[in-house]
Amino acid sequence: MADQVQLRAVDSLRVPSVTELVFEQLYHQVVELDLPPGTKLSEVEVAKQMGVSRQPVRDAFYRLSQLGFLLIRPQRATVVTHISEKGVLQARFIRTALEMETVRAAAAVLSDQQMDELEELIARQRKAMETDDKVLFHALDDDFHKRICDMSGHDFAWALIRDSKAHMDRVRYLSLSFGAQSAFADHIEILKALKAHDGDAAAACMRVHLSRIKGIIGRIRESHGQYFAADEK
Repeated sequence: MADQVQLRAVDSLRVPSVTELVFEQLYHQVVELDLPPGTKLSEVEVAKQMGVSRQPVRDAFYRLSQLGFLLIRPQRATVVTHISEKGVLQARFIRTALEMETVRAAAAVLSDQQMDELEELIARQRKAMETDDKVLFHALDDDFHKRICDMSGHDFAWALIRDSKAHMDRVRYLSLSFGAQSAFADHIEILKALKAHDGDAAAACMRVHLSRIKGIIGRIRESHGQYFAADEK
């Protein structure tokens, strides 16, 4: 990481704490493989690079460890965890169960204005894909799913999903070089079902969309085997 890393702002109406800013910065660096599995991290060095005290870094490390991103070892360096295939499939199970229900609920209540907002997200995803901006596409992908949860009236579901999908996020990011088009096409189908207020169709589209990760894992593992947990090979 470069010295004095510019901390990302958190999308919130309130002023985010320093811990939240450090957490968000490290979260994205792990997901986007700027901090690949096996990277050793020091509270002192991260605090120096981000221009903050050690306490918010310590708190962010703990939160990231709870998500499965970091392994904190007493008297030893903190390490970015390797991707767990089991963790990926567990996250897919949780996401599928929750998002099939939120998209079904959203289909019954979405307003025209909310449909327009989702259309705008789709348009932005298309532009990100055309410019090969993987970071932006990944963020817009998450935003599409989050906004459906929010609009369904079950916004709490996204917090549960985010807390369980750490390993899945890294596989998704690695897959964007070849899988962005299919993800984008799935989003279009989901939106079509939402526009028709067809909850069953929307849920079916979401199931297909989230199931793709099962086929992706093998391909990612072949090309990035060093990122996966060795005891699962």
